[in-house]
Order: sequence, then C-alpha cells, then structure tokens
Amino acid sequence: MKKFRIGLLPRIVIAIILGILFGNFLPTPIVRLFVTFNSIFSEFLNFSIPLIIVGLVTIAIADIGKEAGRMLMVTALIAYGATLFSGFLSYFTGATLFPSLIEPGAPLETVSEAQGISPYFSVAIPPLMNVMTALVLAFTLGLGLAHLKSNALKDVARDFQEIVVLTISGVILPLLPIYIFSIFLNITHSGQVFSILMVFIKIIGIIFLLHIFLLLFQYCIAALFVRRNPFKLLARMMPAYFTALGTQSSAATIPVTLEQTRKNGVSAGIAGFVIPLCATIHLSGSTLKIVACALALMIMQGMPYDFPLFAGFIFMLGITMVAAPGVPGGAIMAALGILQSMLGFDESAQALMIALYIAMDSFGTACNVTGDGAIALIIDKVMERKKS
Repeated sequence: MKKFRIGLLPRIVIAIILGILFGNFLPTPIVRLFVTFNSIFSEFLNFSIPLIIVGLVTIAIADIGKEAGRMLMVTALIAYGATLFSGFLSYFTGATLFPSLIEPGAPLETVSEAQGISPYFSVAIPPLMNVMTALVLAFTLGLGLAHLKSNALKDVARDFQEIVVLTISGVILPLLPIYIFSIFLNITHSGQVFSILMVFIKIIGIIFLLHIFLLLFQYCIAALFVRRNPFKLLARMMPAYFTALGTQSSAATIPVTLEQTRKNGVSAGIAGFVIPLCATIHLSGSTLKIVACALALMIMQGMPYDFPLFAGFIFMLGITMVAAPGVPGGAIMAALGILQSMLGFDESAQALMIALYIAMDSFGTACNVTGDGAIALIIDKVMERKKS
C-alpha cells in the first residue's frame, strides 16, 4: 500500500490557516513555546543560509565552467531590469490612484511596529559568514574549480553539496510548516500587525493587485522564451510563493524555490546558480512595495513629490536592494539610508515606513522568490541557445 503524503504546498497553507485560527484563543504560555521553537529554528536557518549558498552555487558554477561569468552578468542585468520595472510600475500606479484614496493628515500615530511575544529562551547560532560573503566565496571557488585540472577539491565541494541537500530535505523542509504556523500564531496573538493592515487597507489592496500583475507579466515574458503556458509555470511555483509568505525570507525559501524551478524544467546547474543568486539580488516585489509605501506616506504627510525625484530614488533603490540580506525586513533596512537622503524621511517617517513594510513583508518576499523562477527559465533558455 502506498503511504498517503500531504504535499508541501497544502502543509504550508494548513499551517498559515491554523496559525491564524489558534492565535485567537491559545493561551500566552503555549504561544511562547512555539515562539521559542521559532527563535531556535530561525537561528539555525540564518546559520544554514550561507552554507546553502556556498554548497549549491559553488558546484553550479564549477559545472557551468567558463560560461559562469557571462551568466552572472546576464542574470544581474535581468534582475536589475525587473527591479526597475516594478519600481516605476508602482510609482505610476500610486501617483494615479493614491491621491483619491488617501486623506492627508491621516491618524498615523495608531501605527506602531508589531511587537510579538518573546521566547522563553533563545540560543544564538551565529552564521560563519553573511549572505554576500557566501555569494562572493561561492563565485570565487566555483570559477576556480572550473579552471582547475585536478578534481580533488571539486569532489570535496560535491560532498559538501550532498550534505547541504540532505540538510534541506531532512531538516529544513519538514520543519518549515511548524515554523510558518508559529509565525502566524504569534502575529495573530499579538494583533498589532492586523491593526496596521486595517489603517492602510486600501493601499495594501492596490499593492497586492500590483504583485499579482507583476508575477503574471514576468511569467508571460518567460513563457515567450520557453514557449509554454505561463499560468502552468506560475502555478508550479506556488509552494515557493506560500513558503515565502510564511517565512518572510527569500533566503529561507531557497530550498523550495529550487525544487519548484527544477520541476518547471530548468536544468539543475542553472537552477543552482540562478536561484541562490536571485534570492540576494532580485527584489522586485520588495521594491514595488517600498516605492508604494513611500509615496503613500508622503501624500499622507503632505510632503512634495514629483517624477524626477522618484526616478532617481528607484534607480538607487534597485542598486541598494542588492545589499539587502535575504532575511525578514532586510530590504527596508537597506533602503532607510536613501529614504532619508533622497526623499527626506525623518526618524518618525522611517519608523512608519518600517511598520507598514513589516506588516505586509510576506507578500513582497513571495513576489520576489516566485519571480526568481521566471528569471531562471529565461537564463536556462538563453544559455541553451548559446550552447547550440
């Protein structure tokens, strides 16, 4: 008899629903147990992410060989182009719709950054390196291995890749639904994120619709390259979308994004190269959200704005996003400097920006990682054409 197994996507959806339901009535001590689990698992995830990048990207580059440098350039240009497109899409939509929806001088003092329940205890597991260091190390090792005649170090790298793959399949993926359940349990129990959402409900609705349009647009472009149904390609990426919705982290979603990208027909080498890279440099969903939130807050506070101001901001934001770590809230933290220097956001405006961004962080992250799959499809087809 075959064992009945629930797929990853249903498990994640069930975890989100149960987290929201149980968050309304579970007592605080029990919620704190799950928050404690999350604190430890989150530390383990942060420790594992650089290792996942080194383990997967190094061998992917080594196998691709001399084409890796060209592929890095093409991937970076596509990711930056996608980020710019999302930023300008957000600005023009917001400039058209927000003035009729937003009342200047709205009661912004009701918005505060969500403070959930603290864990019983925490265990610090510092990562060996940060995400950008891991990415540069993986490129350096991978390009070096591609030109070495000896296979000794490459065999070590393959063994390390196996360890990383076993960690993903044996530890991270099985525990992800519990992690996601705990996040939504804490959010619902504290209730503060939902109060933020209610203040900005109209704006958030428009941003969500923009995310859907952006994903459909990205997969329609990818479908032109691979000549396949864009809706089927996008549907296959839904486990990655819902995982990111729960974890709020592009980097933590890498294992699922990789798996679903391969199911879309992208070769293992290209997927192993593009997905970890794009988890760091492709943040079109986050950019869309930052531009929309910044514009909304400027209108609410009666601050002057125009297209040249936001054009410069979007171009700089696209570069700044590359420095954003793939952790929850990383994008907004990286953007604070240019929000202050280019748009004139003071400390209180920055605090409001963080609160609004964090309240809907999940949707931007989900858009980012799902879009990574579209970029991987394009790169796979481009490299295939160059080989033939």
